[in-house]
Amino acid sequence: MEREAKKEAFRKYLESSGVLDALTKVLVSLYEEGDKPSSAVEFVKQKLGGPSVSEFERLQAEKMELQLKYDELLTIHRETCRELEELRNCKVETEADSKEMTDESEAK
Repeated sequence: MEREAKKEAFRKYLESSGVLDALTKVLVSLYEEGDKPSSAVEFVKQKLGGPSVSEFERLQAEKMELQLKYDELLTIHRETCRELEELRNCKVETEADSKEMTDESEAK
C-alpha cells in the first residue's frame, strides 16, 4: 500500500511540475516526425533544450581552456601577492632602520 502511495505522489509531482506534459509533447513530436532521427535520445534531449553532443563537447573544451587560464592567473596573483608582502616587509624594515638612525643622531 505504501509503495502505491509513493508512486501516486510521484506521478502527481511529475504532472504538477509539467514533466509529463513536456515529455508527452516531445514523444508526440518524435512520433509525427517523417524522417525518424538516428538517435531518439538525442532528439528528445534537443527538444527538451539540452545541448547536442557536439555542443556539449565544445562546452567541455571551453571549460577546460578557461580552467587552465584561471589556474595560470591564480598562480600569477599568488606570486604578485607574495612580492607585495616582501616589499611591505622591506619598507617596514627600512623605516625602522631610518628611525633608529635618526634617534641615534639626535642622541649625540
